[in-house]
Amino acid sequence: QVQLVESGGGLVQAGGSLRLSCAASGRTFSRYSMAWFRQAPGKEREFVAAIIWSGGSAYADSVKGRFTISRDNAKKMVYLQMNSLKPEDTAVYYCAATMRVAGREAREYDYWGQGTQVTVSS
Repeated sequence: QVQLVESGGGLVQAGGSLRLSCAASGRTFSRYSMAWFRQAPGKEREFVAAIIWSGGSAYADSVKGRFTISRDNAKKMVYLQMNSLKPEDTAVYYCAATMRVAGREAREYDYWGQGTQVTVSS
């Protein structure tokens, strides 16, 4: 099993940047595919980005070119660097993990953090 704890959320103006962090526990972290999802009020949870053990990554079209996902297997950390933030990026951001092939559907992930709020003001 793995436990996930997100941090780094906050309030930022449009055009600004934030870096989210996800700290993972567990002895086999490097074997997990990791992802970030987000959920805005009244909306379904949506895929943001995913990264596999080797560093290969995928992004939602809405964040491609602005967000970067990375991982440090030695530190058991996953990061989401968010640049050029827009008001529509406002949401609770969740870190997720799976031992299966990384996908874009929330149901494919077995472990979730508690979420961290990101608010982008216009």
